[in-house]
Amino acid sequence: MEELIKKANVLIEALPYFKDFFGKTFVIKYGGSIMADPELKEKLIEDITLLKYVGINPVIVHGGGPAINKTLDRLNIEANFIDGLRVTDKETMEIVEMVLSAQINKEIVALINKMQAKAVGVSGKDGNLIKAKKKEFSDPAKDLGFVGEVEEINPELIEKLIEDGYIPVIAPVGVNEAGEGLNINADSVAGELAAALKAEKLIYLTDVNGIRYDAEDPESRVSQLKFSEIKQWIADGKIQGGMLPKVEGCMQAVESGVIRTHILNGLVAHPLLLEIFTDQGVGTMILKD
Repeated sequence: MEELIKKANVLIEALPYFKDFFGKTFVIKYGGSIMADPELKEKLIEDITLLKYVGINPVIVHGGGPAINKTLDRLNIEANFIDGLRVTDKETMEIVEMVLSAQINKEIVALINKMQAKAVGVSGKDGNLIKAKKKEFSDPAKDLGFVGEVEEINPELIEKLIEDGYIPVIAPVGVNEAGEGLNINADSVAGELAAALKAEKLIYLTDVNGIRYDAEDPESRVSQLKFSEIKQWIADGKIQGGMLPKVEGCMQAVESGVIRTHILNGLVAHPLLLEIFTDQGVGTMILKD
């Protein structure tokens, strides 16, 4: 009986959050090592399915860098990088699109459908969802090929899927004016999409427990960080690498009207439920000053 009472108390604790977020949209960026761990992946999909069943509208944007690397290695295609960004020629772009849209996207959709929710997979090409332009450098000698950045988000397709009761699962491939596919950073896509959908929350799932005072100390997580602090941390080099596009995506989304943005530790079981429906945190919330 005591165990049952504990479970009931958990639901009572979550009740105010259910009421606050009913009918709201959450954009969730998912990728990295979480995708490689079947148990973590299943726990996360359980979280997302529960969000849908309590009246929240989750929208998933996924990455796929490790899976792309694995496929390129298997095909003996050498990976080249400029400033940490993958050089993507036409052949590589075809593989990127195949892995993102035909492999990873459909795996996530199948997992959600297996849990009795309804999911639909799309890429940024569908319905002109993500209009993109080639990513350019000030140095003309640097050329990434078919790598792009978001020019415009057309959210009508995603809004229609939400209205019809589906969980949209989005591969970060955009399309340029010539109809060519461009590989886009999934963190950037998630931020732009959250803004276009006027989402209640933008959530990045990472393999670290949020932003830290000391990058080497896992126990130094910051629960909240304001814009002025973030700018100083970036200037000091405390936020860099893969965390930088996530933080920038959070800031841009908040400036565009997204209510809350979070960077969460996806390596714990049920990170979304812990962050959203309890008083415990497993990441960092980004706030305006």
